[in-house]
Amino acid sequence: MGDTIFSSMGELRVGKYVIIDDVPCRVVSMDKSKPGKHGAAKIRIDAMGLFDNGKRSLMKSSDADVQVPIIERKRAQVVSVSGTMAQLMDLASYETFDVTIPEDMAKDIEVGREIQYMVTMGKKLLLRVYDTE
Repeated sequence: MGDTIFSSMGELRVGKYVIIDDVPCRVVSMDKSKPGKHGAAKIRIDAMGLFDNGKRSLMKSSDADVQVPIIERKRAQVVSVSGTMAQLMDLASYETFDVTIPEDMAKDIEVGREIQYMVTMGKKLLLRVYDTE
């Protein structure tokens, strides 16, 4: 799987990203148990999928390796809006692409507005709409 790096379980924090079941997720809570007589401390992570909002959990020792997605944040301009889809143009590369509009952002997406989006593991996700001047 591309677009990932490895990190140790103990380096993760709430708000950071981790891959659980091949899905990039944002960590929403962590629970660390004390080290036992014969081993390292265990860490339980609860996370939400970035693209499906599904709840996922992961439990490993604090020194175990986990995959972390490489995330790029970029800016784009809205070229057109059709229903729940928007066509965007990246402001650096001028590449155009279609992306699904999240329900909570639907009222803010208008032609000509600038938005921030993230790219990870070949998928794009809208993050926020910039205020107009």
